[in-house]
Amino acid sequence: MASGATPHFQNSMGVNTIEIGAKEFMCIGALPPLDHPHVFIDMGAASETICPYCSTLYRFNGKLAGDESKPAEAAWHESVA
Repeated sequence: MASGATPHFQNSMGVNTIEIGAKEFMCIGALPPLDHPHVFIDMGAASETICPYCSTLYRFNGKLAGDESKPAEAAWHESVA
């Protein structure tokens, strides 16, 4: 994922598992201003990983684009003012 921005995901919904289309991403916890430190996560060869801050389980889904997620609202895009 060397080109483009690193996708960000959040779990304000409180679900146990979020499927994502990226293996390198940032977890922000909940939506700002309730977010935790934005942590870079690299799954490497694994197909799932747990965020060390919020304990959200992220599972790779190759059918999703790099910035997509299930549930869809877990994908976070910082709005530019």
